[in-house]
Amino acid sequence: MEHKSNTAPLYEALLAYRDSGQRSFHVPGHKNGQVYRGLLEQADQQQLDGKASEIYRNEGEAKGKQSLGRSVTDGEECFRQAKEKRHGNETDASAADVVPVSAFLEMMRLDVTEISGTDDLHHPEGVILEAQQLAADCFGAEESFFLVGGSTSGNLSLLLTVCNEPNSLVLVQRNVHKSVIHGLMLAGARAVFLEPWVDPASGLAVMPSLETVQAAVQAYPEAKGVLVTLPNYYGMGADLKPIAEVCHEAGMPLLADEAHGAHYGQHPELPASALSCGADGVVQSTHKMLSAFTMGAMLHVQGPRLNRSLLRQRLAMVQSSSPSYPVMASLDLARRLLHTQGANAFTAGLAAVDAFKRGLAELPRFQLLQPGQLLQQEPPAGAKPATGGKSEAAGAPGRPEALPAAALPSAAGYTAQDPFKAVIYDGTGVLSGYGLQQQLEAYGCVPEMSDERYVVLLFSLGSTLRDAEHLLQALRQISPEQEQSQSLGEQSQRFTKDSANYISTWNNFQEGTPFSEPIPFTLQPIMEEDTTEVSIDKCVGLRSAEMVIPYPPGIPLVYAGERISAAMISRIKLLRDEGARFHGVSDTSLQSLKIIRE
Repeated sequence: MEHKSNTAPLYEALLAYRDSGQRSFHVPGHKNGQVYRGLLEQADQQQLDGKASEIYRNEGEAKGKQSLGRSVTDGEECFRQAKEKRHGNETDASAADVVPVSAFLEMMRLDVTEISGTDDLHHPEGVILEAQQLAADCFGAEESFFLVGGSTSGNLSLLLTVCNEPNSLVLVQRNVHKSVIHGLMLAGARAVFLEPWVDPASGLAVMPSLETVQAAVQAYPEAKGVLVTLPNYYGMGADLKPIAEVCHEAGMPLLADEAHGAHYGQHPELPASALSCGADGVVQSTHKMLSAFTMGAMLHVQGPRLNRSLLRQRLAMVQSSSPSYPVMASLDLARRLLHTQGANAFTAGLAAVDAFKRGLAELPRFQLLQPGQLLQQEPPAGAKPATGGKSEAAGAPGRPEALPAAALPSAAGYTAQDPFKAVIYDGTGVLSGYGLQQQLEAYGCVPEMSDERYVVLLFSLGSTLRDAEHLLQALRQISPEQEQSQSLGEQSQRFTKDSANYISTWNNFQEGTPFSEPIPFTLQPIMEEDTTEVSIDKCVGLRSAEMVIPYPPGIPLVYAGERISAAMISRIKLLRDEGARFHGVSDTSLQSLKIIRE
């Protein structure tokens, strides 16, 4: 089947349905917004009747006028009383209280279900099939699937596909999204957790090193697959190709949670996509970094290592049987934007973030996180070049020169940074990440997230130069010296000490143990009567009944069911004594842990 990349078949089908004038005798119950339009029509009629009443009264006609005036005036009086009740917080409401704004009403005209012409997500044969095939062509996959439950539904379905029998073993990066943990639970799988490589400069966990993956694959050749997250929330990553090669040599599929990298590979200044690096199954949140509605995501697959028939079945299990058509149409439109504009779709957004970074360089108080050695990724074959020339970012101050892969140590887990994720911090140490976010929000700039040290500012293809200038102006307002209570030298010294403590909360790497023993996951909860409280000093060799999660970053040191090592106890006690916060534990003072009785 031949497709035109400048079409959006699913979106166009919804427009055709809206304009057809057909009567709905099917769900959804709002009948394309008719329930609210009916209330508006009633309100309009009341206003017309009221105006007619006013005209008749002003003309001074006799009996006929009085008769009509009474009936209409009675209606106006009812409307007036209803308004008074509404202002008095009583339950009666007028149309103005319950009818959505016109933009939302218009959206409801496109909110349909599986009827003739709109296809079926779980058995696509028409416009959804065509839209997914166009997506596969755009993103370089052999087959693509629309997700209406975000990347969560993609991660669940991939794990339920590769874990095709009880106690299936998978090799999983330890610092994964909670949806991966939920997938392991649903599958009843065993996970060998691969410790992430930790960037020594920032203390942030990225992805497992090539050596860690190699060692785990050799130790567990029966594993059903390897799952990694790339990039992390901060836009940090590395070259995935060597890891894909290791997996494939061992006959294992490589699964990538690329939720924050849907735009990767679409512009020469962006890192390469997981698909172009050889990943077999890739999950992307199209709503995060591209232009789809929230919850709109995609699952891309290639190669022979995934059972696609089983994958379709798993997708039907974890996705709604009544998927949102506006969300799916937004995926279709996001793909069309890339297909028709190519790399040029990112020109304005890259100009905005480059303008911000240039302006930031003039504010010495605030620093930008970036890798010491940046691996410039080549665009995948067939990628459309930007006709507008290279962004000015190439000459931006402080941007490292591109280095060939051979010049980088193989263990380096941070060689690529998403330019759209501007991660900043207060170099004087006066403001934590949380404090800096509060200051920015006070000036009308809402960051993506913050932690104890960093603030993540997310730009995208929708960002503008005006956005960048507003952000810079906010930082200029925050920057003045009167906000600094100590000299820069004293603050810098204090920050260095605090920074060491801060970094330690991220650095969960256990010396000499790059991966865990197999940890069983199940939906069956650990019963209280099967647990006991044990002093933290006596837990070595016992199995934990709870997760121990330093927060931030939320990367578990210990999973429920995992056997506790001496190194884990040392790390927990160090973090506890430094004042780190923990999630998942019943004793937040961490004098004891809940242990499974054996």
